[in-house]
Amino acid sequence: MARIGVIGGGAFGTAMACVVRRSGHEAIIWSREPEVAAAINRDGTNPVFLPGIRLVPGISATDNLGAAANGADFLLLAPPAQHMRAVTTQLRPHVGRGTPVVTCSKGVERGTCALMSQVIAETLPGTPVAVLSGPSFAHDIAVDSPVGVTLACADRDVGERLAQAIGSPRFRTYLSDDDVGALIGGVLKNVIAIACGAAIGMKLGESTRATLFARGLAEMARLGLAMGARLETFMGLSGAGDLNLSCNSAKSRNTSLGIALGEGRKLQDILRERVTVQEGVHSAESVAELARRHDVDMPITLAVDQVLNHGLGVGEAVARLLAHPYHYDRISVPRQNRREA
Repeated sequence: MARIGVIGGGAFGTAMACVVRRSGHEAIIWSREPEVAAAINRDGTNPVFLPGIRLVPGISATDNLGAAANGADFLLLAPPAQHMRAVTTQLRPHVGRGTPVVTCSKGVERGTCALMSQVIAETLPGTPVAVLSGPSFAHDIAVDSPVGVTLACADRDVGERLAQAIGSPRFRTYLSDDDVGALIGGVLKNVIAIACGAAIGMKLGESTRATLFARGLAEMARLGLAMGARLETFMGLSGAGDLNLSCNSAKSRNTSLGIALGEGRKLQDILRERVTVQEGVHSAESVAELARRHDVDMPITLAVDQVLNHGLGVGEAVARLLAHPYHYDRISVPRQNRREA
């Protein structure tokens, strides 16, 4: 039995604690909110972020970061992406050198445009980093629905150990060594989901959403290739799989936000009503900047960024996309723009 610290008491972190506890491991959640930790310990529920679900017995929680991390065989990191640097900086005194960490957060850091693996490498040097990504709503994981995810780690031996510890017949971990591809897939699916949601809100039809899905997948792959990922990663769970779930379900926080935007609501009004984080809102600007840095054509991503961060109306964004020049329907990145893995 391993001791696993789950850093982040939101919906996904809580659900992952259920996964590892079902596999027979000790699971302790760190929550920033003392009332969440208290509810988990007292009632076996997380009423703030995962209401209505009885957690797997034996999960414990704390609002003391060191108590969750000290002595852990490995850590699952599930804070909001924009808080990753602050959390892992605080974690540093409590994480033994060589203790693996698995990032479950799907976002790009604003300002630096750093992927989560890069943030962790800077704040927890010498720590093996893996990436958990794929089509997996927290609710489905928590109630033990069958789910498949990608577990990506550049160190294959570490990846295999983590996949064995986390995986189960109903939480299937498919191993990859393309951590960059898994991270890019997890980021882009949130941005494209906002675009698909806006199409739903504007009642543009299913064909429009399918077009955005397909062209969004192409954008995801183009940026990934430019940053050193492999094309096949985007055809798997952490690419097309995650994108399909997010873009085709109103349960997706990013899709539902896009629906509200498409219906004419203002972004700040939507965010004010929500407890949970919509990662696509925070990552769109950084992804747009990555597209410019790598000279990658990403018109949907740029349109979403313009709507969220620069005051462009949703209708005008659609008009700009429809006016985008025609080109061959293929994924290609000039070799001089690729960063070899």
